[in-house]
Amino acid sequence: MTQPTQQSIELANKPDSLKGKTLLITGASDGIGKAAALDFARHGANIILLARNQDKLEQVYDQIESETNTQPIIFPYDLNVLSLEVAKEMTYAIEQEFGSLDGILHNASLLGSKMSISQYPENEWNEVINVNLNSAFLLTQAMLPLIEASDSGRIVFTTSSVGRQGRAFWGAYGVSKFATEGLMQTLAAELGNQTNIRTFAINPGGTRTNMRASAYPGEHPESVPAPEAHMPLYRYLFSDHSQEHNGLSIDAADYLSK
Repeated sequence: MTQPTQQSIELANKPDSLKGKTLLITGASDGIGKAAALDFARHGANIILLARNQDKLEQVYDQIESETNTQPIIFPYDLNVLSLEVAKEMTYAIEQEFGSLDGILHNASLLGSKMSISQYPENEWNEVINVNLNSAFLLTQAMLPLIEASDSGRIVFTTSSVGRQGRAFWGAYGVSKFATEGLMQTLAAELGNQTNIRTFAINPGGTRTNMRASAYPGEHPESVPAPEAHMPLYRYLFSDHSQEHNGLSIDAADYLSK
């Protein structure tokens, strides 16, 4: 299936392009997750903010409340210890508050150590896999019935170039992104012809985030785009305009303004 065009992405620039939608964002307290939460709310969506840092979540919540007429809620939770039972409790809370769910942005990720597989600590491996992969599986499984009820449900994963071609010393992070690509493709194949759900993965590429600074400490932050630069693409994928696409793994850098 063909990738979106720059012209099609611009269709989602209208202020009400996400009006009435309810969207869950993991890792919503900072970086790309925060940028998406604010952008989506400014375009009319009710946002569910999920991250482990409650203070930062509350700051995003307050900013959304002060700038928009939407109804955000927060789930302060560490995805490393997420269980299916807790994911189902969140689903019930969303259903009670909003009645439906139109999409999930699986944005939360841990970088973990950059070292060889032979040296990688077991506990750190498990934590990275839990946050980057297992939590996405659990949240998707628990919330799928709510998303299936949407007229245009969306499940969007965060991938990486190191999840497409193996690279030495990227450890659990790289492996988790390979698995994320597989989970996205499997869901797209299962849901694409049976439901209105569309499933995507976005590779943000080099972006001005704390994770990027940890991975590339010698890089000047201004040499890579801010998270906000990618929001037209993210917004488009969650809008009704992207209904013709499914199962795509997309490089955000391809859609930056030249």
